[in-house]
Amino acid sequence: MSEIRTPWGLISPKVSLFPIYYLIFIYGLVYILPFGKNLIGTTWFDLLKKEDGPLEWLQFAQLFISSLLGFFIFYKSKKKRSINSLIWLVFSIFCLLISAEEISWGERITGFTLNTISELSIQGETNLHNLPFFHNILLDPILHILCIFLGWLGWRKWPHLSSLPSRKYSLFFLLVSLFFAYYDLSWASTVNHIRNDQEIFEFLLSTGIFLHFWDNIRFLKKNLK
Repeated sequence: MSEIRTPWGLISPKVSLFPIYYLIFIYGLVYILPFGKNLIGTTWFDLLKKEDGPLEWLQFAQLFISSLLGFFIFYKSKKKRSINSLIWLVFSIFCLLISAEEISWGERITGFTLNTISELSIQGETNLHNLPFFHNILLDPILHILCIFLGWLGWRKWPHLSSLPSRKYSLFFLLVSLFFAYYDLSWASTVNHIRNDQEIFEFLLSTGIFLHFWDNIRFLKKNLK
């Protein structure tokens, strides 16, 4: 990581600080940008974080591309039955499935829907993560476990596995877990429940995954030369 010069001396972070810069940009600039309602009928901030908005489509693109990169890494791996290769395969399938969930399995593009699922879905679309039982009980705990595993446990316990994100990308996942922990705890608070900015933070999760896959593709290409 590059050093940061400050009036108090040099800071040498061992993690990517992009998540910090991103959140400062979103909440320090985009949040207060004027004329959004005049030009597009809503604030620039609400445009970014809305369902089916720019950030959600970027998440779909990042996860879908990550899945393709991961399948390529698995295809090129010499020991396909090793733990590392199998994690690449499972991780790639996971990214493909989540990317499909992001666009409700193509419903937002084709308009085709499965009524048996969409009628039960909280969102009214063909996706599984918005089914009442999964959404209300399982979704947030699974998200916390995933983020803590990718952002801390994985690289701490198994640093030799290239299929797991390195410490460099830990903030992409841990900040997401922190937000959702605060969000969930606010339901039990005596004050008003905090605003749901999940798309703002979920973008960090998909970006961290994408950068992890991209780094490994670059490393693979370098070794193939």
